[in-house]
Amino acid sequence: MYKNSRGRPGVALTAVAVAQFMVALDMAVVNVALPAIRADLGFAPVDLAWVVHVYALTFGGFLLLGGKACDLFGRRRLFTGGLVMFGLASLVGGFAQQPWQLVAARAVQGLAAAAVAPAALATLTTTFPEGPARVRALGVWSAVNAAGGAIGVLVGGLLTEYANWRWVMLVNVPIVVIASVAAVAGVAADRVSGRARVDVPGAVLATGGIGLLVVGVVRTEHHGWFSAATALTLGAGAMLLAAFLAVEARTSTPLVRLGLFGNRWVAGANVFVFLAAAGQFSAFYLLSLYQQQVLGMSAGAAGAAFVPFSLSVIVGTVVATRVGGRRSPKAALVIGGVLTTAGIGWFAFISADGSFLADVLGPSLLGGFGLGLCLAPVAAAANMGVAPHEAGMASGAFNSARQLGGCVGVAALATVAAARTGDSVAPAALNDGYALALCCAAGLFAVASVVAATVLPRTHRTISTHRADVVRLKAELSEEFSAARP
Repeated sequence: MYKNSRGRPGVALTAVAVAQFMVALDMAVVNVALPAIRADLGFAPVDLAWVVHVYALTFGGFLLLGGKACDLFGRRRLFTGGLVMFGLASLVGGFAQQPWQLVAARAVQGLAAAAVAPAALATLTTTFPEGPARVRALGVWSAVNAAGGAIGVLVGGLLTEYANWRWVMLVNVPIVVIASVAAVAGVAADRVSGRARVDVPGAVLATGGIGLLVVGVVRTEHHGWFSAATALTLGAGAMLLAAFLAVEARTSTPLVRLGLFGNRWVAGANVFVFLAAAGQFSAFYLLSLYQQQVLGMSAGAAGAAFVPFSLSVIVGTVVATRVGGRRSPKAALVIGGVLTTAGIGWFAFISADGSFLADVLGPSLLGGFGLGLCLAPVAAAANMGVAPHEAGMASGAFNSARQLGGCVGVAALATVAAARTGDSVAPAALNDGYALALCCAAGLFAVASVVAATVLPRTHRTISTHRADVVRLKAELSEEFSAARP
């Protein structure tokens, strides 16, 4: 294991917030620029979607490995290394001259994000102790995470419309510089003991299994959920993940210790964030299409329409941080989940002859506030009772659940909308499809609320008492005592 030297919590929080904003921003900022990218680089229509999908594939596929690597090799090392890799990939992508160059750059961006995201969350949970300080830090992390996703649509539209699509990639470079300087100055340095071991079979199985699931889900747009290609891909992914679980149950150095999910906080938070991400990401996707294809808004205007939602998320996060600093996250997750269900359910009443003020603004404010109530508490719950040396592992699992939930949600509800719409491209038909899919998104948040109410415990513990943790703690104390003896 490793020991941390003293860091500067405020500066560390700045580094994490800036980096997380960039990761969230990059998941959305490219979407609006796709038509301009296709025209400039000559993408084939069937290949253009991989500019988005390959990022999701490498990001989701390597998150578990990235989380474990934080525990083995040090959080600051993974954090700063991932930032540098992300910046270099963004630079290459911004100057790409061929389609394969941009796709390769996006793949490296996803790989780098898989190191940055769990390292960022693990840095917060090890820098700030459980209680008000951690909740406040997670509140900042949650606010910039949500704002990055929503603002990404706005930034992508503005950069594409008034500058050039290449800036949706190049904009990451100055952000990387700011985050890296803050990380070096504020994140505690890690000293590795030299006994780190990587669970290679587990890493290969987990990465391959999650990667195949992501590929299978994103390709449903072309092959359908019930096609042979989808069945084979998803089946292969499920088999690899089953083998991964079998390996993890037997190895002495697991990529993810299965006993971690015996902690009801960890298990409940991961299920909650999977469902919530499926509902949130799909709602973003569907509303963007509704505003552009039904209401006739431009890309820039549709992006600007997400600003009230982002501001409402920030308000909800502030309220959750101030009210729930000394309380269990359970109440905030239940209340926030119910309010988000109501907000997204309100979206289901959109109309073909509607408007932003009548159909979008009110639900955005209510749903955004409810989502803001959930973000920091669910991140806190996912790390509650987790030993410090497993913080990266827990963060990797949490981020994996969120990323996979988003992929599955968007693909599934896009299919629901398309099935209702049929072959028609009339605004009324498109509206009916989006309304039905948004109703399903609200249902996902309703189920998440039930999970929060039934799975999460009433009280929380602050120290992990799992037998494996006790054994590791004894070994570490013995090692340090021996090293301190003359």
